[in-house]
Amino acid sequence: MIQQATFLFISGAEIAFILFIVIMVFGADKLPEIARGLGKGMRTLKDATNDIKHEITKTAENNGIDTSITSDVKKGLDKVKDDIEEFTGSVKRKF
Repeated sequence: MIQQATFLFISGAEIAFILFIVIMVFGADKLPEIARGLGKGMRTLKDATNDIKHEITKTAENNGIDTSITSDVKKGLDKVKDDIEEFTGSVKRKF
């Protein structure tokens, strides 16, 4: 299956134009600092999200709430996904 990666429906030319504008505004010497800051921010957000998930799971287990249903749902979704991919295998289109 051929999938075209899209990021907010932005094409490669638009990304290149945005990068050109960023370089013109901030300068090439500031670009690594900006990227490093964005990376740290994304990492902090990911860590915070994982902490929240962990706390929710821990609280649910402490209160006797069954959290195994999420794994059952994930298994069911994976099975449906595999079935759909198997079914559409012969109907794939190439762009």
